[in-house]
Amino acid sequence: MISTQAWADAQLLWDYHRMHHKPRTCSVAVGLGSHDLGVADVTADLYHQGLAPVIVFTGSTSPTTQARMPRGEAVHYRERALELGVPDEAILVEPRATNTGENIEFTKEVLAGAGIEASSVLLVSKPYEERRSFAMMRKLWPTVDIVSASTSMELEEYADSIGDAPMVIDMIVGALQRVLVFPGRDLAIPQDVPQDVVEAYERLVWQGFTSRLMPTEAKT
Repeated sequence: MISTQAWADAQLLWDYHRMHHKPRTCSVAVGLGSHDLGVADVTADLYHQGLAPVIVFTGSTSPTTQARMPRGEAVHYRERALELGVPDEAILVEPRATNTGENIEFTKEVLAGAGIEASSVLLVSKPYEERRSFAMMRKLWPTVDIVSASTSMELEEYADSIGDAPMVIDMIVGALQRVLVFPGRDLAIPQDVPQDVVEAYERLVWQGFTSRLMPTEAKT
């Protein structure tokens, strides 16, 4: 059972991770692969709002997604977007990336191969990955403007939708670790992390929400 304190700490991290950007028209929408098909839903909705003329779904599989998305995250995202009425010609698929750095680099290659020059990106992720993804994009693709986007669900509703609240909190904690560590690895720009967020992160680690923490040698 998750304690009241753990939920409160997770909420602090959740609120910090979200960038609170207002969606606006961009050159392309990029849906970052994950276990959460809701990323595809949000990306499709942004497309239908006319905020991007083309979508790139990027992602292979991971231990988390192998069973849920055996054909690959980007492929499953594409299939979901097609179900939601996005035309096939508006979707590009990048099926190789196994981490966020590759998501970014391989997406640039796919767009270049399609002859699409992007000056701005609607970057669609899970809610707790907004800040880390933004910081990595600013470092690894500094020539584009970035607008972060994710579902509007709040924490407990989101955890219910995933069906595994401890895993969601583990991932929130892992995302914060990467915000803290990646600038020192030249993978992201630094972010100001308030002290109360750091303290909440440390309490959650102490309580054992650690399955998504990376060892020092881990990839992105």
